[in-house]
Amino acid sequence: MKDLSPAKADLDPIEIASRDEIAALQLERMKWSLRHAYDNVPMYRKRFDAAGVHPDDLKDLKDLARFPFTYKDDLRDNYPFGLSAVPKEKLVRIHASSGTTGKPTVVVYTKNDIDVWADTLARSLRASGLRAGDIIHNAYGYGLFTGGLGAHYGIEKLGATVVPMGGGQTEKQVGLITDFQPTGIMVTPSYMLNILEGFHKAGLDPRQSSLQVGVFGAEPWTNAMRKEVEEAFDMHAVDIYGLSEIMGPGVANECVETKDGLHVWEDHFYPEIINPTTGEVVEDGEEGELVFTTLTKEGMPMIRYRTRDLTRLLPGSARSMRRMEKITGRSDDMIILRGVNVFPTQVEEQVCATGGLAPYFQIELYTSGRMDAMRVLVEASPDAADELSRTAAARMLTKHIKDMVGVSTEVVVGDPGSVARSQGKAVRVVDNRNKE
Repeated sequence: MKDLSPAKADLDPIEIASRDEIAALQLERMKWSLRHAYDNVPMYRKRFDAAGVHPDDLKDLKDLARFPFTYKDDLRDNYPFGLSAVPKEKLVRIHASSGTTGKPTVVVYTKNDIDVWADTLARSLRASGLRAGDIIHNAYGYGLFTGGLGAHYGIEKLGATVVPMGGGQTEKQVGLITDFQPTGIMVTPSYMLNILEGFHKAGLDPRQSSLQVGVFGAEPWTNAMRKEVEEAFDMHAVDIYGLSEIMGPGVANECVETKDGLHVWEDHFYPEIINPTTGEVVEDGEEGELVFTTLTKEGMPMIRYRTRDLTRLLPGSARSMRRMEKITGRSDDMIILRGVNVFPTQVEEQVCATGGLAPYFQIELYTSGRMDAMRVLVEASPDAADELSRTAAARMLTKHIKDMVGVSTEVVVGDPGSVARSQGKAVRVVDNRNKE
């Protein structure tokens, strides 16, 4: 793979500022954000008052721990615009979740919010090894989902050329990558596997493609998946992080020269790690739930938003800003099976480590007698689809999961192509347990 490390001259000065400089900027901006939320969002005024805190109480960054949390349900309870901090005429964009589990969560943006978002996304792309003049294939979904348009504006801000493909139509994706010769691609990691499969179906060698960088986000993925994609395409696979409640993609990003965790763009987003049970802030280096406070967001400031993502904060490396470790899972997608905590990413690691299997899987939870049980549906790789190879792979994966995760599971190895493919975010868990 080509060395794509950026020159220091290409970085924003704040990326390599001293920790004291970063902290001073954060404190100034945090005071503004708390005041902005308190003065303009009734929910925050009521909640701060009930907790006995006021924006003027923030004298030090550690004082933030005295302020109450914001939860995803707060967005639903204040649907659609109850958390907006500016008049409607100041808004230029509205995004929303799909609302498949209830009311959608709505987020709103001012012009300045969109500009900041484009800046942080462009910074993320530079960190990924992409530059002005590159062509970048955008396979994130457009529409109310923040991925497509967030990436689009960031690519243009970088000075690169965007191919606004969106999700789906895998055969067409492969054709456009082959014809347009993009340097980079932005896509969910699970859908990148579909594109890889599309290259093989078209009789094309993915290692001969023009792609040098894949910027993957919107779902947890493992270093085993990174290795799979990097070897298949001979390109860098870099992690990007974001969530619509805070901004969208571009809240944090890996640096291509180190790939050692995602640098949080701390001049705009202040991270904390808390114990997910007690809510207490834990020290950097300890694993817990990631919490964000926006520092510059006008349209919908978020104060101590609980992301449910599990990670830990680490010192800066390629940049001065702290890193967050790759997301290992979410506190709300953790499977508790017979008292053992299981994350889909743990299963993904074992699938990728087992010979004779393609990197596609789905977990099915079901009831066996009075007990909950887990079945892992995988598929044989095309060169190991005979019965003997499948049996050996099933036994090996069963052992790997038992040894590494601690639960016994049934493994079903199907034909190549038998596991459901995603057109965006993968559906990793299907819960068919008795609910009675």
